[in-house]
Amino acid sequence: MSRPVPRTAAVAAAVALLSGLAAAPAQAAPAEQRQRDFAAAASEFGVPQNVLLGVSYLESRWDANAGTPSTAAGYGPMHLTDLREAGVATSHHDEGSEDPRGDDARPARHPEGEAAAPPPQLQTVDEAARLAGTDAATLRSDARQNIRGGAALLAKYQRDLGKAGSGNVQDWYDAVARYSGSAEAGAAQAFADEVFETIKSGVARTTDDGQQVSLAATPDLAPPRHDGNPADVECPRSVACESVPAPYQELPKDDYGNHDLADRPKSQKIDHIVIHDTEGYWDNVLQLVQDPTYVSWHYSIRSNDGLIAQHVPTKDVAWHAGNWYVNAKSIGIEHEGFAAKGTWYTEAMYRTSAKLVRYLAHKYDIPLDRAHIIGHDNVPGTVPATIKGMHWDPGPYWDWAHYFDLMGAPLGGFGLPGSSLVTIDPDFAKNQPAFTGCEKPGQPCTLRGSEAVVLHTEPSETAPLLKDAGLHPDGSASTMDVADVGSRVATGQQYAVAEVRGDWTAIWYLGQKGWFPNPRNARVAKPAIGWVVTPKPGLASVPVFGRAYPEPEAYPANVPVQVITPLPYTLLSGQKYSSAGTVGSEYYYATTFDPADHVVVRGKLKYVQIQFGHRIAFVKADDVRIVPAF
Repeated sequence: MSRPVPRTAAVAAAVALLSGLAAAPAQAAPAEQRQRDFAAAASEFGVPQNVLLGVSYLESRWDANAGTPSTAAGYGPMHLTDLREAGVATSHHDEGSEDPRGDDARPARHPEGEAAAPPPQLQTVDEAARLAGTDAATLRSDARQNIRGGAALLAKYQRDLGKAGSGNVQDWYDAVARYSGSAEAGAAQAFADEVFETIKSGVARTTDDGQQVSLAATPDLAPPRHDGNPADVECPRSVACESVPAPYQELPKDDYGNHDLADRPKSQKIDHIVIHDTEGYWDNVLQLVQDPTYVSWHYSIRSNDGLIAQHVPTKDVAWHAGNWYVNAKSIGIEHEGFAAKGTWYTEAMYRTSAKLVRYLAHKYDIPLDRAHIIGHDNVPGTVPATIKGMHWDPGPYWDWAHYFDLMGAPLGGFGLPGSSLVTIDPDFAKNQPAFTGCEKPGQPCTLRGSEAVVLHTEPSETAPLLKDAGLHPDGSASTMDVADVGSRVATGQQYAVAEVRGDWTAIWYLGQKGWFPNPRNARVAKPAIGWVVTPKPGLASVPVFGRAYPEPEAYPANVPVQVITPLPYTLLSGQKYSSAGTVGSEYYYATTFDPADHVVVRGKLKYVQIQFGHRIAFVKADDVRIVPAF
């Protein structure tokens, strides 16, 4: 079976086709100013144009990002960093009422962290401004000047290495590594590896502000590569990875931290990989995960260069997702960044994260789809009382479509027209919901590309949003607050079609019809092939659960029975929801420091994982029929 063509390759093919038609009359000229800006800056400062393009692509994919900073305080296509403007942040684990462990058998853990200061090395805009003869504010806001500033920095790094004036692309490897801002040689070299791999393969795309930019392939390029990773980390060789262990340590009052020992996948199959963001900067995040009184996750990924730090062996259970059933069967990956503060995730981080997830998915036989590679915002509450406090990172500005392209598993477009199942797949750059609350409650967020599609109660932009009985138990409608996921769907998620009226499509969502515009010339949802669940004949509704726990009879005498508590939603007769397959019922009892006392309880009860709202959920297999959708 042939591999689907990644979108970047498809765009490159389209650009080649357009180039071949250059002589055709009456063709609208593409927006190529940014391409000319790269050429001009490369010539002015003596940097090979493909090196400048390659570095910029690894930082920003040539995007302007509406003048907002990245998760590493970087601005513009060249990611010039300015901490004065980016500010400080705290860890998202300190916010809301979520217990990251999410186990009813233990007291809730709500760790406290301190404000995270940005790392001082992330301040390149001042030197770039001096070298380019302009000021920091201009470099942050003007894409052309930003490119000049980045080219000036690269040229300076090359001069510092005693290689000024070299036209040999491979001679720029060390200057590119330094541009990463990384103090670790392995991480800087891995960044340079990715840049030179991009130069070697070539790429073309249209930026978030409509600029068409291309980098021609240099297939005979053979730069040096970094030396690999320590033997004690679980990472692919092509990324930079280090070990920063989270402590497994006894604490006073019969407590311990900050994770649980296990023997996965022998003890339990790993079903999910959960994508988080840190809401804080790198150094502080690493300090927190090394605190035995804090919580834990398996990996962290740095924004500016994509460095990966492993904290917990994947065989063990980290405390990260706020749902113990999901924790016990998942791997958690934190990404340095912010879900809402007007920031964007760097290409360097997307690439190393995608390589790590692809590696882990292959190792543990986890499907590369959005039912199994999920955000923290897709993890369900455990019981009605915990839904409101569940976290919502990595937020609506995480580019799921690009992320899956990098994994070689493109989303959307695999069904026949008129299918009763759709995959959400908007154009990220053009899809710009008017969220509020990114900086202050009620304040409009900067309009920018998003993976999120907002749902309405009727086929009209002025119709109210849907209701979420868990997030809004008072019966009020959902809102456009960036943290309110009660009436939105995410790229890659699949839903059953409930109705179509003209350019509008309705899907089943939390027991309601959710409408969104889906015009023929700008599809937001693509036909899909898969399976859906619906209540068995004779059942008016079936309960929905946030975890797939066993029946009471399955528990041994020394393990407290975990109550199977339904969420405040129901799946009604006549409605259908996308199925991710049948799963067995399990509960990992691990409340003591000695793993000899830990028990995996397995029941006869079977569940089906479904895409019920923005978050996944579970229904009992005996309550539903699973039928094909095509």
